[in-house]
Amino acid sequence: MNAIDTDMIAAPVTLDEAMHFAWLEADLLDSAAYDEWQALWTPTARYVVPIAPGVTDFENTLNYAYDDAEMRAKRAERLVSGQSVSASPVARTVRLLSRFRLLRSDREGCHLRCAQMLTEFRRGRERTYAADVEFVYVRKPEGLRIERKVVRLVNGAEALGGIGYIL
Repeated sequence: MNAIDTDMIAAPVTLDEAMHFAWLEADLLDSAAYDEWQALWTPTARYVVPIAPGVTDFENTLNYAYDDAEMRAKRAERLVSGQSVSASPVARTVRLLSRFRLLRSDREGCHLRCAQMLTEFRRGRERTYAADVEFVYVRKPEGLRIERKVVRLVNGAEALGGIGYIL
């Protein structure tokens, strides 16, 4: 769904609408369609991968990622430039999203939580990362947009190998 009509603006975001948007984002990442992926975000949005489980004060704690629009653009550029050692050779990824739960929904947006299993294949080796992912979506005239994405890796507090892609 690209544009929304005025009747939908009055209705809360549905679980189906939020799930389809999460699947779109996952597909764009797995397809390395980073320009399209960046267009899904609001200008003020944050992409966060915290280290410690349960933290909510991301600004004052250590994170694997705490990206604003500029940092998301730089991260995507490094992935396609060949300049990042951790992204060379480029990993192939597949994300599976499930266990969707709409935590809050109104006509302005929603808060969605789901499980993510990401499989990476690089240098002849597969790695799998499990995470709880929380999205805050806002409804704009052009459709849903990401205001915040928090990826809580189940093993985030452990030593992780170089992750050369966007979770």
